[in-house]
Amino acid sequence: MSLDPRRAVPPTDVVLADARLLEVQQRLGRSLVLAAVREAQQRVRSGVLEPAAIVDDVLHHIPPRAATMRPVLNATGVVLHTNLGRAALSAAAREAVVAATGYVDVEYDLDTGARARRGRGALAVLRAALPDAGDVLVVNNGAAALLLAVTALSQGREVVWSRGEMVEIGDGFRLPDLVASTGATVREVGTTNRTVRGDYEAAIGERTGCVLKVHPSNFRVAGFTASVSVSALADLGVPLIVDVGSGLLSANPLLPDEPDISAALQAGAHVVTASGDKLLGGPQAGIIAGDAEIVTRLRRHPMARALRVDKLTLAALEATLAGPATPTAAALRVDSEALQARARAIA
Repeated sequence: MSLDPRRAVPPTDVVLADARLLEVQQRLGRSLVLAAVREAQQRVRSGVLEPAAIVDDVLHHIPPRAATMRPVLNATGVVLHTNLGRAALSAAAREAVVAATGYVDVEYDLDTGARARRGRGALAVLRAALPDAGDVLVVNNGAAALLLAVTALSQGREVVWSRGEMVEIGDGFRLPDLVASTGATVREVGTTNRTVRGDYEAAIGERTGCVLKVHPSNFRVAGFTASVSVSALADLGVPLIVDVGSGLLSANPLLPDEPDISAALQAGAHVVTASGDKLLGGPQAGIIAGDAEIVTRLRRHPMARALRVDKLTLAALEATLAGPATPTAAALRVDSEALQARARAIA
């Protein structure tokens, strides 16, 4: 007479009490281990697993960490791969994140015992890296930086914007929809291939909140084209927001066609927004730099509270700016023969 496999299933509490699983529970938590135990018990009931092997089975199927994201080897040839987490943090940034996981003085002055400005260390380093900015601000991503700037300057008013710069940046996400969500009205000027200064001048009126210039980083229009420089838009009498996209702080000879925050500020932009990851090589964040009075308005806007970054992002950003070269910077300068050798070794 055969034994009913259901009756042979080891009880849950007995399995969880195994010394090997006690250690795993301390590291990963009881709920995750319990789920793996129940799956193993089901395999015993199905007759595909021997009862005596249940703990080994749990250990085999238990994930290595509590989070489901797994480290991968990026062999795609795309350094800033959106689906693989884009910029890899430097060792200094990773160390800073670990240090920030506990209690830290993110909003506390250890000398006076009083409340301090949030992320003042990261902001100080960013301000030093952008000497042309009156002030700086950091929010949770590049889109949030643009959202806050447009909302604070143009909610209920008009945003004058070239048709040739109205981009979709992936996954069906369109910047005109983002701008419209602020409560501002998009006033389109020019055409897809040609926009001149006169188009902006004709559109500016009493309802104008700002002029917006966006770097169309994911496409290029060639042939019979025209666009207006930042310097030519800076003296139109209304605030000029420039979104440079990728987060390059200053000009890089390896990327001659990529706009940078410093150049936009020097050309007269009142507010510049950019990403803090991508070419900067840091954590996902949104950088805002520009006129001190305008940046103060943005910082005090109610939306800024909803878009602020956490202590881990601030720590990683500060270490990225103050620390050694990032993996992104190293990738831009890698020797082609060394890269081929690495690729052959991986293959």
